[in-house]
Formats: sequence, structure tokens, C-alpha cells
Amino acid sequence: MNPEILIALPLLAAFLLPAARRIDASVGIWWGPLVVLANLVIAAMAWWKVQLIGPQSIALGGFAAPLGIELRADHLGLSAAVLLNLAVLLLWPRETPDKARVSTILLVLTGAGCGLAMSADLFNLYVFFELVAVATYGLAAANGKGEALIASLRYLILGALGSALALLGIALVYAKTGTLNLTELGGMSEALSGPAGIGALVLMVVGFGVKAELFPLNNWVPEVYAHTESRVSALMAGIISKLGILVLLRLIAEVFGGSPGLEFLLWVGVLGVVTGELAAYGAKDMRRVLAYSSIGQMGLVAVALALGGETGFIAALILMLNHLLVKPALFLIADAWPGSLKALAGKGRARPLGAVLFVLLALSLIGVPPLPGFWGKYLLLDAIFTNVTEGAGLLVGLILAATVVEAAYFFRIAARLFGSGEAAEESKIPGLPAVAALFVIAFLALSVQTGRVGDYLKEVVHGLQPQELRMAQSDFPDPAASVNGKGERL
Repeated sequence: MNPEILIALPLLAAFLLPAARRIDASVGIWWGPLVVLANLVIAAMAWWKVQLIGPQSIALGGFAAPLGIELRADHLGLSAAVLLNLAVLLLWPRETPDKARVSTILLVLTGAGCGLAMSADLFNLYVFFELVAVATYGLAAANGKGEALIASLRYLILGALGSALALLGIALVYAKTGTLNLTELGGMSEALSGPAGIGALVLMVVGFGVKAELFPLNNWVPEVYAHTESRVSALMAGIISKLGILVLLRLIAEVFGGSPGLEFLLWVGVLGVVTGELAAYGAKDMRRVLAYSSIGQMGLVAVALALGGETGFIAALILMLNHLLVKPALFLIADAWPGSLKALAGKGRARPLGAVLFVLLALSLIGVPPLPGFWGKYLLLDAIFTNVTEGAGLLVGLILAATVVEAAYFFRIAARLFGSGEAAEESKIPGLPAVAALFVIAFLALSVQTGRVGDYLKEVVHGLQPQELRMAQSDFPDPAASVNGKGERL
């Protein structure tokens, strides 16, 4: 299956939706989910093909890099595409005043996200990143409420600042190397090891880090998550925040590995962990607690990426996957309870299943063995002791102290859920949402199969070697000229 379709199909459907809606108003309801479902099937088929014959590299329009656009269908990109399509489909918003407009936004988000996952050119990464950002701004304001509009405006301003910084970093890379193709940049690490390269990395970390919820441009997170529909919050925390991390992962693994600028990302991650967990401890509202917790979790991922190496990258991927499954479920479960933490007293006794699962998922974020979050943090600490020569003790101490704070506020929530207080009548409290149940089932499967998932993540990390890919020239959308990772024609 031609992977370019993953980008073209949703974007074309988004373009045609307004016209189709004029013919039949009901099209606005079923058009978007149907297209995303088809895209999910295509992504799954492409992913399976990569498992069988290896990664592909495709030059669109018959122009080889650096003039042409290179797409890379590898383990990382197609895994991200599958998860993105699945998350969008499961978390499709319902409480929106204009379903057709939201469908258009989500189709743009899906197509741009797939392009972001597979792009092997730094400028096109930026273009798809901007499309994702624009779609996310619209999604944050989709319910039309005043608070959501204000939060979306703040998000837009910070996003625009981040985009400008990222573009400046890309310009520095081009000025220094004369190319933006990741495969070519992978062989120019020496040219990017000087002040210009370090500055470019710092600018891109801050720029792309806005979407990844990294410190310091992450103060949009609690406001947006607090005032959007629970499904939108779950989607943004679960998968959209991972797209920014994916960009940074490709940059570090393929271009900036070993750069002195990674120390900046390391301490950005540490500050994100510390500030996020402390803010979550002080929050008085459930959604803000979960939002600040996401900032802390993404800080851990940033630390793992900065450390690099196989252990660091695998730790980052496990932490991301654990967060992707846990945080949407937490948002959906908590949506049945009052927003204020004080009002939670006794609510867990009315419907204990949701409360018990909430605590179980929170334990994985904390890092209690043998849950997936434990293995992510264990590998992170292992990477610190392996790769950090000076200050390893301080770094570990800060992360462990943040974990204690994290445990404190989640245990405080659990105590209120099962503590004394008037429990609402069972009939008035919704049961476990079906979508939340699916995320919980996936989380339990991950907990049981952590070893196999870890083996696959090793394969993903080993596949981040662009020098082993051979460019294939093809006319879009003809896949005949695509080649696999072994140089064989598909």
C-alpha cells in the first residue's frame, strides 16, 4: 500500500467536505470518521508491509533529494501514523456546535500528522508541523465557549512564537549545510557541532517543544485542557503532544546525536518535570492536575531524548506509549466526576470500577512496578547513570523527588475518592465510558506484553539510520519506484 495516500486522502477529504455538505447536510457527520477509518486501514497495511520487507524511502515527483521531497515509511513513522489515526477515530469529539467544521479540522490534523511522521526533510517537517498546529488551534476552540476561545488564543500566540523560533533554527541549519534533507544532514554532524549548529538545535527544541508541552512555552496546557471537551483534551494529551516529540526524536537520532546542545534539552526536561509536578500538586481542579501532570511526563521524555543512545530512546518511547494510553483514559474517567478536588469525596464508592482503574493508571504514571511506567523510568535512570558523568546524582535526585510529589497528589485524589463523604446515587453517575475502557484494555495488554513491546521498540530505534535507506524516485502516487530497506524494488 502506497504510504503517500495517508497524507493525500485526509487532506483531499477535508478540501471536499464543505462542497459535499452542501449536497447533503448529514455528510458532515459521517464523512470525517469514515475517511479516518479508511486511513487507519491503509496505515495498518503499510505498517505490516514494512514489517515484512523493511523501510521504504520515496522521492515524490521523480526528483531526488535535496531538490525533491523525501518520505520515509519506517517503523517509527508508520507506528505513529497508525496510533494517530486510531486515536483520532476513538476520540472524535461529540459535543461540538458545528460537526462538519470539526470534521474538517480533524481531517487536516490526521493528514498533516501522517506527513509529519513520515517526512524526511526538515522544511517539510516544519510545514506539516504548522498544519498540525493550525488544526490544533481550531480544535481547542471548537466548542465555541468564551474560556476555550481565550485559551486557544493564548495557545496560538505561543505557537506562533515557537514556529518562528523553529523556522529560524531551520534557516541556520540550511545556511551551515546547504541542505535540509535528514539523510544528508545525518552525515554532517561535524558541520553542526559548532555554535551555529548548537544554536539551531536550541531554537528548534523551543519551537517544536511548544506542541510537545516542554518548558518554558507550555503554560497554554492547563488552560486549553481545562476548557475543552474531555475527548479533545484526551486527544491533545494522548497523541498530539507526541507529534512534537517525534520531530525532536528524528532530529536527535539522525542529525544532532552527541551535540553539546542536547544539554539544553536535558535541563529543559528537568525543569518541565519539576515545575509540572509541583504545579499539579498545587492544583485544585482535576483537569488542571492532569494537564500539569502531562507537562511533567513530557519533561521525562525530553530528558530521555537528551541522553540519547539505545537506552535513552527506548525509555522515551516507553514513556510516550504509556502516557498515550494512560492520559486519555484518565481524562475520560474523570469527566464523570466534579471538577473540584474537594467535591470528589466519596465519589469513588458510588461507582468503584472507574475509581479503581483511575488509581491503577495513575500508579503507572508514578512508576510502580510492574506497570509500563516503571520500566520507562527504570530505563531512564539507567540511561542517566550510563551517559552522565557529572551531576548524575543531582539529576536522579530531582527526578525521584518529582516522582514523590507525583505520588503525593495522586494518592491524595485516591484518598478523597474512597474517603468519607456523600457518594452520589449510582444511577446519576455514568459508568466507565466505552472509549476509556478500550484505552484501559490496551494499557493492560501493554502491561502484560511489555517485553515484546520493548523488543519492537528496539527495532524502531535501530531503524533510525537514514544512511541505510536508498532514495527511490517515483511519480506521486505511483509506488512502482519505491524500494525497501534492502534496496529491492517493491
